[in-house]
Amino acid sequence: MARIAVVGSESDLPEAEEQGGSLLAQISNAFVTMQKEYWGIGPLEAKSYMMDDLLLIVMRGGLTRAERTMVDFGQHDLVRNFRQTFENEMTQNLTGKIEELTGRKVLTYQSQILFDPDIVAELFVFDRAPGGGAQEIVATAQGQLRERPHGLIEDATGTSTRAAPTDAAPDTPEVP
Repeated sequence: MARIAVVGSESDLPEAEEQGGSLLAQISNAFVTMQKEYWGIGPLEAKSYMMDDLLLIVMRGGLTRAERTMVDFGQHDLVRNFRQTFENEMTQNLTGKIEELTGRKVLTYQSQILFDPDIVAELFVFDRAPGGGAQEIVATAQGQLRERPHGLIEDATGTSTRAAPTDAAPDTPEVP
C-alpha cells in the first residue's frame, strides 16, 4: 500500500483540512445557487469532491416539474438531451465560477444527469493539481470524508425550506 508523506507540521493539517472543506462547501453552495438561478429550481442536496486535478460535484434531486413529467412519460433521453444542450451553453458561466473559486484553470467540463434517483454530476478537469502538495491533497480528502451535503433544501415546488447541513456536528435528537 502506498503512503503519502505529509510535508509540514501535524498542527498545519487541521487548518488545511478546514480550508479544503470550506472550498468544497463554497463550490457546492455556488452550484446550488446557479442551478436555482438558471433552472428555476435547485437540487435537494449537493456535495463536491476534489482529488488531484479533478472536481466532481454531485447534486441530488432538482428536476423541474416539466422534466419530472417527461421522465414519468418515459422521455428520459429528451430530458437528458435538453439538459446537455443547456449545460453546453452554460459552460463559460460554470467553468468561470469554478476557476474563480479554485484559482485554477478548467481545461474541460462535462455534465451528466441520471434518473431514479435523480442525480446531476458535474466533472471538471483542471490544468494542474492543487499547489499545496501532498498536505493539501490529504487535508482535502479528509475534509471530504467528514463533509455533509451543502446547498439549500427545497420542497417539490422549489421553495427553500431550510439550509442543508454543513460540516457542523450532526443534529442529535433532544432527550425528553
